[in-house]
Amino acid sequence: MKYIGAHVSAEGGVENAPVNASLIGANAFALFTKNQKRWEAPPLSSKSIALFKENCTKFNILPEHILPHDSYLINLGHPESEGLQKSRTAFLDEMKRCEQLGLVFLNFHPGSHLNKISLDDCLRTISESINIALDKTKGVTAVIENTAGQGTNVGFSFVHLAQIIDKVEDKSRVGVCLDTCHSYSAGYDLKSVDGYQKTFQEFDEIVGANYLKAIHLNDTKKEYGSRVDRHDSIGKGFLDIDFFKRFINDPRFDNMPIIMETPDDSLWKQEIELLRSFIQ
Repeated sequence: MKYIGAHVSAEGGVENAPVNASLIGANAFALFTKNQKRWEAPPLSSKSIALFKENCTKFNILPEHILPHDSYLINLGHPESEGLQKSRTAFLDEMKRCEQLGLVFLNFHPGSHLNKISLDDCLRTISESINIALDKTKGVTAVIENTAGQGTNVGFSFVHLAQIIDKVEDKSRVGVCLDTCHSYSAGYDLKSVDGYQKTFQEFDEIVGANYLKAIHLNDTKKEYGSRVDRHDSIGKGFLDIDFFKRFINDPRFDNMPIIMETPDDSLWKQEIELLRSFIQ
């Protein structure tokens, strides 16, 4: 079964996210558990935690179909000690929030070397950052999102993801979220039939299909291999509608959160209905 949703608003409290997911006909969703543009946030209240769990039950959305995303400020591969410590502290807080909410995943962008350290040093630092957070929490899997490779971001190559995972001590609590826009922009040809099969075969050979925990299903405004991260609505970008038909009927992506981060939230309900209409 396919579990499809979007990154919905948690404005007014995390308990509103499952309500907002239900309004677009989603059976999965993503959210920020705190303000993603600030380093610090007030702790979650016991009331918000209880209401969040209650609303998830009410709308029949299970923890394994919810993909919280951490703050965009966090850089777990930061080359400078102050920025790295700040990022590690914030990431641990995000992991603990997921723990409190009874969630099993935390999705995050791996980080950037900022042209101040080598790629290998950055990837090793990210692994160390993950190890620190996993050691101080339980039950939450750190889910690395592949990137488009814009600027100095790492994680655009499957080899990068494999290198990070290789140095994570508890491999039962690390995984990957593949973003279709990022993958195409990074040079993985999801559009052609042969390219599609080759991409997921490469992922299995280099990273391991067992590490795939979630999908960000986005079209892209930028051409193949552009290394630019610009999402587009389903079927309106360079990934044509045939890709989405192929993807939604692929059993490899059953029983995991498939989350849209498409730019026009007024289309989310329609996009979910469209994707479901493709299921054969």
